[in-house]
Amino acid sequence: MLIYGRNSCYEYLKKYKKVKTLYLDEDFGDKKLISLIDSLKIKPSFCKKFQLDELAKENHQGIIMDVGDYEYCDLDDIIKENGTIVILDHLEDTHNFGAIIRTCVAAGVDGIIIPKDRSVSVNSTVMKTSVGSAINMNICMVTNLNQTINYLKDKGYWIYASDMNGECFTDVNYSGNVALVIGNEGKGISELVKKSSDYIVSIPMSEKQESLNASVAAGILIYEIRRQKNL
Repeated sequence: MLIYGRNSCYEYLKKYKKVKTLYLDEDFGDKKLISLIDSLKIKPSFCKKFQLDELAKENHQGIIMDVGDYEYCDLDDIIKENGTIVILDHLEDTHNFGAIIRTCVAAGVDGIIIPKDRSVSVNSTVMKTSVGSAINMNICMVTNLNQTINYLKDKGYWIYASDMNGECFTDVNYSGNVALVIGNEGKGISELVKKSSDYIVSIPMSEKQESLNASVAAGILIYEIRRQKNL
């Protein structure tokens, strides 16, 4: 996997200290990053801008790193006392995913769960969109969402599914262990996941708007959970 952009690369190097290959624009001038690279004794490959453009089709800001495959965490790693977990039910948009990761890191969420099939995964675009926040978030990939939800319930989690037809999200109690489910951008949350959930929560809308972007909805709900937990 390639990571590019100054913030994303800086966050990665602070945590992991090494890369397979680091490419720098021959005119790269970010002193903070250069100092970190030098301190880690990483020898960059200097390139012309057009060469970097060929590696990354998005804005790389003069730095690209090949870091190998992303390593997902185990489910048990994100189970905490009085914990908060976000479950993404077959989300497909990488930019939504990146924005949700960034919100989760800011709000102190313990981890994010995504399904293995028919879902967004952690890739270069997600890393860039999250502005490096994905480095600091535990992300777990599972084979079966419904089985995972049942496992979390056995571990003491209450499952809150976000849907248009539910209780107002501010009227619901989020004390204890919380797992919030955010649905697919078009289809929403699957019926099987809804049936497994303890609560269905909704964000009130005016008549002029039927729904919110998935990342915006996630942000509203995550911060209401945080507010009620007094974090």
